Amino acid sequence: MALSAELYGTPASRLDSFLAQGLQPSREWKEEVLEVVKTVEQFLREEPLEGECGPDQEVRVLKLVKVGSFGNGTALRGSAEVQLVAFLSCFRSFAEAARRHQAALRLLRRTLWTCRDLLALGLEVLGVSPGVPDALAFTIQTRRTEEPVTVTIVPAYRALGPSAPNSPPPPEVYEDLTKACRNPGHLSPSFCELQRDFVKHRPTKLKSLLRLVKHWYLQYVRARCPRATLPPLYALELLTIYAWEMGTQENESFRLDEGLTTVMELLQEYESLCIYWTKYYTFQNPIIEDVVRKQLQRERPIILDPADPTYNVAEGCRWDIVAQRACQCLKQDCCYDSKDNPVPSWNVKGARDIQVTVEQWGCPDWILTVNPYDPIRKVKEKIWRRQCCSGLQQRLSFQTPSGERKLLSSRSSLAKFGIFSDTRICLLETIPPEIQVFVKNPEGGSHAYAVDPNSYVLGLKQQIEDRQGLLGKQQELQFLGQVLQDWSALGSYGIKDSDTLILSKKKDTNFPFLPSYFPPGNLSGRSAI
Repeated sequence: MALSAELYGTPASRLDSFLAQGLQPSREWKEEVLEVVKTVEQFLREEPLEGECGPDQEVRVLKLVKVGSFGNGTALRGSAEVQLVAFLSCFRSFAEAARRHQAALRLLRRTLWTCRDLLALGLEVLGVSPGVPDALAFTIQTRRTEEPVTVTIVPAYRALGPSAPNSPPPPEVYEDLTKACRNPGHLSPSFCELQRDFVKHRPTKLKSLLRLVKHWYLQYVRARCPRATLPPLYALELLTIYAWEMGTQENESFRLDEGLTTVMELLQEYESLCIYWTKYYTFQNPIIEDVVRKQLQRERPIILDPADPTYNVAEGCRWDIVAQRACQCLKQDCCYDSKDNPVPSWNVKGARDIQVTVEQWGCPDWILTVNPYDPIRKVKEKIWRRQCCSGLQQRLSFQTPSGERKLLSSRSSLAKFGIFSDTRICLLETIPPEIQVFVKNPEGGSHAYAVDPNSYVLGLKQQIEDRQGLLGKQQELQFLGQVLQDWSALGSYGIKDSDTLILSKKKDTNFPFLPSYFPPGNLSGRSAI
């Protein structure tokens, strides 16, 4: 690809003209490239593929979709790389698409050699291009300038069918995907139309910023580190879109230099990135929710494909190299104004703000808006201002998907626990010498209770009965495999702050009468969550 003039020697005030004169592709060039693509499309749509793929004797291309820069409208001047996705009739499920992917590539390769029009254009099949997933790569020449154009084709299952464009797929599609997905990203071409539209329908000014970032990436990162496993361009596109959404509140009028500076700063903080969208999939379906929440708890950077919740497009790449190059970019003329001051960046954090529902037993729930990277102490400060309490110690906890309840330390953050989506936390207030204990229920849920270590086990059972309705005489509490006796002190079992007790229901509930009086002193703790 022929790259434009030096970005680093361009002052920030001239980025708009640099983009228009050096990066914006001419109409003639786009038409010439698309004419070549049209020849490929016409042949594959009209002719059955030569060979078999599974039980089908005849395989047809149901639809061809232009993806990548030419598909979403962010192609650079001189760009000669076109990506196509071919939906094949032999794929009737995600599982078939995964199992027969290589066979379909061989089928496409054999068929292309039979096209006289392509052979006349100097068809040269380069073979299989490794990627996520593998693609068939070949070159053909434009008719007028005879410049080579590299085309890659990926076979895919048409999972969405003739659904309305840019609309969320039925949840069943993602359920099927999660069952068939063994290698994240290898089935994402089935969602290529959503991926394309996610970028294509953005404002023109944002597409200009996307071109600028991609030019920087190709010229100063990929060209200088050709052997490194670098992030795909798609990851840079998504990161830039996120920066614009968060930094401008999706305002179509913004400065390119500020956008570029913001993206460079985010790239330096790649270990804090946790980015996702809920445009095409949401948390309302429990299967999809489980997949997304597990993804968000993995090692960062995380940039989830907005159309494929199983695919973290940032995973397994040398982001450290990209961060080093971004640091160099911030020192160049393109990131300094006319007075030689650094161009200011937008206020964008590595993750979106989320809603935290605070639940406290005996009180209505209420919602806080916090950022996952804010320290827990800031959350507690918001609660203090709302509660106007004094003399009580706040204890915040949350329950993990595995059923464990964990204490949220004031020195920590929600991000440390992998919490990047809307969640619920429990508030418990204790008065010294009370401690907090977690009681795990037979169903897997858990609650937090305030108890005095010197109080009797029976007092905790009374709290559990008040909170959950299970009679005290039906309860069996265990700690480290030892059954707790009603008239023993909790502290005698070595129970300490934030320990977890296991609650189960006794099989035999015909117990002798228990005294209705409490021995003097310390039977019962206070209210629970």
